[in-house]
Amino acid sequence: MFRNKRNVFIAATLLACVFDAEFAVAQKKADSYPTKPIRLIVPFAEGGAPGLVSRRPVRGEGAQAAGFHTVALNASQAYPTKPIRLIVPFAPGGGTDIVARVMAQKLTEALGESVVVDNRAGGGGTIGVETAVRAAPDGYTLAMVSGSYATNAALFKLPYDPVNDITPISLIGESGFMVVLNPSVPAKSIPELIALAKAKPNSLNFGSTGTGGITHLATELFEIMTGVKMTHVPYKGTGPALVDLMGGQVQVLFGSLPSMMPQVKTGKIRGIAVTTAKRVGAAPDMPTVGESVPGYEAILWYACWGPKGLAKDIVTRWNKEIAKAINTREMKERMAGEGLEPAGGPPEQFRDVLRRDVPKWIKVVKEANVKTIQ
Repeated sequence: MFRNKRNVFIAATLLACVFDAEFAVAQKKADSYPTKPIRLIVPFAEGGAPGLVSRRPVRGEGAQAAGFHTVALNASQAYPTKPIRLIVPFAPGGGTDIVARVMAQKLTEALGESVVVDNRAGGGGTIGVETAVRAAPDGYTLAMVSGSYATNAALFKLPYDPVNDITPISLIGESGFMVVLNPSVPAKSIPELIALAKAKPNSLNFGSTGTGGITHLATELFEIMTGVKMTHVPYKGTGPALVDLMGGQVQVLFGSLPSMMPQVKTGKIRGIAVTTAKRVGAAPDMPTVGESVPGYEAILWYACWGPKGLAKDIVTRWNKEIAKAINTREMKERMAGEGLEPAGGPPEQFRDVLRRDVPKWIKVVKEANVKTIQ
């Protein structure tokens, strides 16, 4: 094609000059390319085109002056370049799973790569959490957790530190639980439930997302403050517990609002109260437990974090995109309809929540004499 070496060097030089323009055109299609230096091979000795080609690497200001700044994209600018795994440490169908899937859709749109929900149930959430904790801190394995994450420190001898072995990213939303009953239970309010439970101690079964999980401890807190006794039936997530509640195997459940609301609206289960300090917009006519049991409150939150050592720029990117997502009108309306208030805030705000909740639930575990798992 070329008749002499000089023409080859001239062609190579011209090709290098147009790369910058070509990359700009291709940016939308392949934003991540290139992520490392590119080698342009000329099959002849140096000097075929004096003054036009140099073998000396072009870097720094010289690179920008030569028009090679686009080629010098670093890894953080390229992130993400492949699908991201968002671990949910519970079975599908529960509140954490619902929130994770809504957020995964929004973040997929924002990041340009698929955010895939990976349900890893078991151990009250510890199995999935440990998977995320042990993952490489490269931004491709993150976790979506709920308030149960904080309660596990009160129950289990954990192989990780729930506060210091993670990189906090952002709170997602805050809510409470809804106290729901199987329709066969005659009680239609908290006072009636208390009276029924006191009249027949341990005759009512209550479900939870697992021993020591936040739904379990929220119910134990209710028992401590009211003096009632019910029989605990643990499950591997809200979904299975909800199925058995509707089937009558359990009669009481303190369940997350996102997963309880649809079934309450259809009449498959009966909602009698919420555990937040104030009534929630999703069910404004439903009283709080605290209206009948002064001082009672159990808050559920959802949050996202990554393994310890996650790069600051990746944390910042996710925190920013989460804030954008949860503050859109669409997300606010959707979250409000499921009993959630957008949270957000800087990463350290989530760590402060952990520092508050971990000791709180440790106290409940001790007072309720919940058997810890070593």
